[in-house]
Amino acid sequence: MAGTNALSSPVMSDALVILGAAGIVIPVFNRYRITPVIGFILVGLLVGPFGLGRLVFDHPWLSWVTITDPDGLEIFAEFGIILLLFSIGLELSFARLWAMRRFVFGLGSLELLLIGGSMTFIFATLGQGISGAMALGLALALSSTALVLKITDTSSPVGRAALAMLLFEDIALVPIVFLLGALAPHAKGAGMDGLIHTLVWGTGVVILLLIAGRYLLPPLFAQAARTKSPELFLSASLLVVILASLATAATGLSPIVGALVAGLLIAETEYHTEVEQMTEPFKGLALGVFLITIGMRIDLRVVWENLGPILVATVAVMVLKAIVTSLLLRLMGARRGTATETGILMASPSETTLIVLSAAGAAQLIQPGTAMFWQIVTALGLTITPALAKMGKIMARRVEGVEAPHQPAEANDKPPTLIVGFGRVGHLVADMLTRHGRPYLAVDSNSDLVTEGRRLGYTVAFADAARGDALLRLGVSNAAAVILTMDEPVSAQRIVRKLRADFPDMPIIARARDTVHAGVLYRAGATHAVPETLESSLQLSEAALVEIGVAMGPVIASIHEKRDEFREQIMEQGGLSQKPALKSGQLRQAEKT
Repeated sequence: MAGTNALSSPVMSDALVILGAAGIVIPVFNRYRITPVIGFILVGLLVGPFGLGRLVFDHPWLSWVTITDPDGLEIFAEFGIILLLFSIGLELSFARLWAMRRFVFGLGSLELLLIGGSMTFIFATLGQGISGAMALGLALALSSTALVLKITDTSSPVGRAALAMLLFEDIALVPIVFLLGALAPHAKGAGMDGLIHTLVWGTGVVILLLIAGRYLLPPLFAQAARTKSPELFLSASLLVVILASLATAATGLSPIVGALVAGLLIAETEYHTEVEQMTEPFKGLALGVFLITIGMRIDLRVVWENLGPILVATVAVMVLKAIVTSLLLRLMGARRGTATETGILMASPSETTLIVLSAAGAAQLIQPGTAMFWQIVTALGLTITPALAKMGKIMARRVEGVEAPHQPAEANDKPPTLIVGFGRVGHLVADMLTRHGRPYLAVDSNSDLVTEGRRLGYTVAFADAARGDALLRLGVSNAAAVILTMDEPVSAQRIVRKLRADFPDMPIIARARDTVHAGVLYRAGATHAVPETLESSLQLSEAALVEIGVAMGPVIASIHEKRDEFREQIMEQGGLSQKPALKSGQLRQAEKT
């Protein structure tokens, strides 16, 4: 009976609706390469109180496919926002920002300030209070990182310009959210004293988090990594996010400030890739809940009754953003086609616009009706962003007269080689790549090896390459080659098979234990499989035979014969059409001279 009551509770019913929505929306929209953001908003609109929820009274069975307690989802929606800001922090790092500092802090800051300032002036002229006008202006000036970076190629001129502006917007969320959070008690009547108190204490807590995180997070995650327990690693990640969020919330700031700071701090550690992979499912589901709550707030009757103003507002926002962005890029020397395409691509609002609007509404800087109106405009803008990208390409070709040329990354930026496993073999491979001026990124799931490697100056990150899409997050799609040096035969075989399935042309060089393992790796798709015991055993035999008095000629001949036997064995076990070269042609030629 208790189980039946639990299943019929509103909470359980809503949970089933959300999980069902996630199970349908994510795979369907991913199949057609459309962001699930749009799908979740549409689901919220459909199952919310203004959608099918209107019919529950007449058709009680609809309660199983609608949200019956919208207010009960607010805490999960807030957690989704927290994880979204945390993930943005993880994607940023001080090193990445410094490398792009001129474009990020030059182009990005001008774009946000010009668009935000223009919109603030317009809203203030139309009668909105200055605080509310500023909140609306900054919110609508933001563009969608999640959508734009999936649509465009960041190695192209359009992609690089968009990336720079989006990075600054992500950084600007800190002061924007800081400001809105500080204004919340002021808007509720706390006065200037409350505002100053929040600013002072909030700044102090953020500084404390930055200092404490720098020294406490590396040993915390190192200890979690040593246990080889994914559950403990995930618990440590969520603990850091929640504690940082609670710390900033205690000062009167929004908890998402703490979440963003936590992400930035973890991004500076070697464990950021693993943390990002661990929290991705939770972020996706929690963000889906947030977007569903946004959709639930959209009243289709209100949309219909205000269809004209909504369409006018949507077009006006996008036209203003496109014009300002395009003119700014032209003034900075961009081609006409590049400026036009980038301006149109960045024209729609962002999923983070919804966050800022929610924060502004919670701070009572704007009225609930105003927030709903602009949430509808934002939802509509997000929905048509892919169409804007196609329109931008068409307009760019028309402006240029021909198709705008694709400019790849600078020629001296060689793609890195990915080294999986950073024991003694991985160290040697990294040294050889460095000696020949080739960039690399090494990864290992042993935190002690990672820590020691970074201390010695190697480029190494913590990640379990055999789990999930860790290698994709590390940029394997852009790697020159993948070298597997790990001493884990089963994991190596799985990684080779997955890499070959995803990247048919990727050079994959794998360390094998023996000839049998080499054959297995060749069947899995390795380009080269090098048995570690073979050459060392042959060299030991050669030294021993010569030392005990056997003539050098017969010894070398027998070594070559034995090596050829191994090559024959690997060819048969690996299903190869010809014998593998266990030594390069250059080395064999060197032996003869």
